[in-house]
Amino acid sequence: MLPLVLYDIPSKLPGNNWTPNPAKPRFVLGYKNLPFETVWIEYPDIAPKFKEIGASPCKRQDGSEQYTVPVLSDPNTGALITDSWVIAEYLDKTYPEKPVFPNGTKGLIAAFEPALRALEGASFRFSILRSSEILNERSREYFIATRQVTHGENVDAWSPEGPTREAHWEIIEKSFYDSAKTWYDKVEGKWVMGDTFSYADILLAARSLWFKRVYRGDEWERIASLHDGKWEKLLAEVEKECNLA
Repeated sequence: MLPLVLYDIPSKLPGNNWTPNPAKPRFVLGYKNLPFETVWIEYPDIAPKFKEIGASPCKRQDGSEQYTVPVLSDPNTGALITDSWVIAEYLDKTYPEKPVFPNGTKGLIAAFEPALRALEGASFRFSILRSSEILNERSREYFIATRQVTHGENVDAWSPEGPTREAHWEIIEKSFYDSAKTWYDKVEGKWVMGDTFSYADILLAARSLWFKRVYRGDEWERIASLHDGKWEKLLAEVEKECNLA
């Protein structure tokens, strides 16, 4: 079997990976024990490269198109897939052993992802601020310029120290992780579906991985210490389950 190819964005961090959306197919590929390799693309090169290889753009909420990661190329079938959710669907259909959407749960899990984004709310600005700090220079300049336009704010206004930053922390700790804890508390077993691992666990782990990679050490420790260390332990469990530990 030829290795699949996952396109992702590099960083200044050891190991490069940091961004949550490519982390999702990386977890799925690892869970299914599928061989894969990563091609790293700086932000300004994404659109030209994906146009060159024939990858489809994603649709924004306003209907416009955007070339973005992740993209997965499967040389075994000739498939070229854009979007982390569509990639997960493709992998479950093409390589059905160890499904990440078990027992007809896709509809329920489909509602889980927007729920997580809604819980994250305005704290997203803090996360993209920290993300901008770990990028290589070309990507950093592109990232800041494009997101200043998207958010209508200068980078300095994304999450300034003081009341705005503390409000973002309130969302992360109380809205995001307290809510996530209630989902896990309602079941027996370590996964959202009890003893059954699924894409729902990958969605939450991808967010925690992002925070762990881009937040500063004391900031990640603030999350890692929540709920008796539940989120650091859960991330480690997902990495182990997906053979990425």
